[in-house]
Formats: sequence, structure tokens, C-alpha cells
Amino acid sequence: MTELYKIDELKELEDFLRSQKDTDKLRETLISEFLKYSDYKNVTDWNKAVKICESLAIIGWGNYEPLEALRGKFFNGNPMTFFLNKLGECRFVDAIWSKRKTGFTMEQGRTSYHVSPNQIDEKETILSEYETKEDIQDLKIESQRNWAPKNPIWIERGISNCYDNSKSVIESIQNELQPTLNTKMRPEKYGNSINRIIINNSHSFFDNAHCKTNYIISKSEKKISNQKAWEELHKMYPKEEIEQNGYYLRNRFEYGPFRKDTGKVKANIHFEKEFSELNHKEQKEKFSEYTLVVLNTIVDKLKKKKLNYNFDLMLEDFSSILNEWKQKNYG
Repeated sequence: MTELYKIDELKELEDFLRSQKDTDKLRETLISEFLKYSDYKNVTDWNKAVKICESLAIIGWGNYEPLEALRGKFFNGNPMTFFLNKLGECRFVDAIWSKRKTGFTMEQGRTSYHVSPNQIDEKETILSEYETKEDIQDLKIESQRNWAPKNPIWIERGISNCYDNSKSVIESIQNELQPTLNTKMRPEKYGNSINRIIINNSHSFFDNAHCKTNYIISKSEKKISNQKAWEELHKMYPKEEIEQNGYYLRNRFEYGPFRKDTGKVKANIHFEKEFSELNHKEQKEKFSEYTLVVLNTIVDKLKKKKLNYNFDLMLEDFSSILNEWKQKNYG
């Protein structure tokens, strides 16, 4: 294990792991080491857990639940560290770190423990108050650079506001469609070049006179800047009407770049007020239409990068699940 911890580059790590003769024995050694550092107490412990998760992502977790060791950012900018399974559920220790003059430390009152099917003890979930002590280390907090197989298509919302007639459809996306994608997609068959395709839905809403957003969809597919959108909107509507209704001119679809280092790409779909005036069946149809446009556009772009990934099978699986969801619970 000492040699493994000294390896920095992922390619070198993969070559080292592939050179080992007994993969099953290696996996058990890594799992044993992981269980020790999953209860990390400082940056050194965490970074070792990251390296082990990177190693297991390469050789496979076998019969154990695959996890990713990730660093995120709390709302105040402080680092967060956590282990996630393919459903986005936390396992073992998650922590919010504090910056001191001489480095980072975990904080009592901001550290939790989550039960895991991989654990060998009888610890139970403890939220926020999992015991930890100040242990300051002046080291970079690492994050896993590869990823375990999981459903690559993630549908999310920027904010929760929407018109009332869309609530049940949006809740169905969150509570029925997304969980089904998480369990029925077959990521092991697609490849490992793609980590996640994030499709964010931005809905129009009018909560009150001071909290409102109604998207006006640009007729042009060319990306429009916020400044240009503001100028064009004022050519279309009087200033008073814009302010009264909370109008914002936006493209229907917005696409971000693919980041090879994270395997992620993000897109955004804007929904105008008229979407919420459709019946629920029509909303599902329109949502499905827009989502497939986004997904096919992203796939066409990614295919040009010659990535080792079965996009056609991924699209086939997604379309099948989407159609099943679309056909039920109209009302």
C-alpha cells in the first residue's frame, strides 16, 4: 500500500494495479484499507481514502457497494468531503472543514456518519454530531478523479418555484423518473468516459409581485448574452409590462462544455408560462420532447470527441424509461 499512495498520476496508478497478479486479493486488501480510512480524522486520512476509491474504480468493487470520495463546497465556501453511492446517498463520514492559519481541520458539530452496507461494525447514522477533534494539516484536500459506474443522466431544478399546474409533473420527474433512471439504466455497459450529463430545468413562476420569473423564449437558436437579451426584450415589450410580469428573454436550450477531467457536461432548459397551462399529459410530452433534443444534441457533440462510450445504448435505455414514465399517471 505504501507504493500505491506514492503514485500521483491516474494512468500510472492504473498500470500499477493492472500489473498485480491476484485482483481479488488486491481488492480485499484495498477494501480493508478503505474501511480504516472511511472513518477519516484529518486530511491525510481523507486523501488516502480518495486514492483507495480511485483504485477500486479501476479494478472494480466486486460484491461491495461502489463509492466515490468527493470534495465539494459548502455555501460559505468551506470544503466538504463525502462518500456517495451511485444513487447519490451518503455513506460513512461526511465533513465540513474549517480553514485555520496553518491548514484545514474537521469541525465538531459539522461532521456526520452514515451507515453503509460495506461497514463491518454496528455504528448507526449520526447527523452533524459525529465525534471529531481538531487536527490541523496544511495539505490539499483531494477529490476522486475517476468515477464508479452510475446512471449518467441527472435531471435537476435550479430553484423549486413553478406554477401550481406544473407541480405534480415536476414532482413526478423528481420522485419517479429520476429514481427509475438511477436503478434501471445500465452504466456498466456504456463505458467510463462519461460521468454525468446534467439537465437543469428552469421553470417560469409568479409567487407574488416581488417574486416572479416568466421566461420569454428567443426565436433564435444562437446563444444570447444577458445584455443582448435585455436589449431585445425591451424592443418586444414596454418596460412596465416587463417589470410587472418579471419577463426574461432566454434561449430554450443552453449547453455547457464537456469537462474531460470530471466527465461532466451540463445543459439548461427554460420553460415559459404557457408550458404550465398545458394539461399534465401535454406537459409530459413537451418535457420529454425537450429533454430528448438536449440529450441528442449533447451526444452528437460528444461522439465527435471519439470517446470510448456506447452512446447509442445509453440513449436506447433512456428513451425506453422515459416512454414508460410518460405513459402513466396522467391526471
